[in-house]
Amino acid sequence: MNTLLFIGTTEIIFIALIILLLFGGRKIPELMRGLGKGVKSFKDGVNGLEEEKKEPEEKK
Repeated sequence: MNTLLFIGTTEIIFIALIILLLFGGRKIPELMRGLGKGVKSFKDGVNGLEEEKKEPEEKK
């Protein structure tokens, strides 16, 4: 089984502390903002592909 899926609360807190130490408190909001824009762009792309896929079906 994939053990990556079984990350507990302690591990998540530990990873968050490491990220805080590496990037600092001021840089994290910028990183999250960029991550959010990336996720939004990905979702828009997936939705665009789904719409393109539906259009030929509607023309039949």
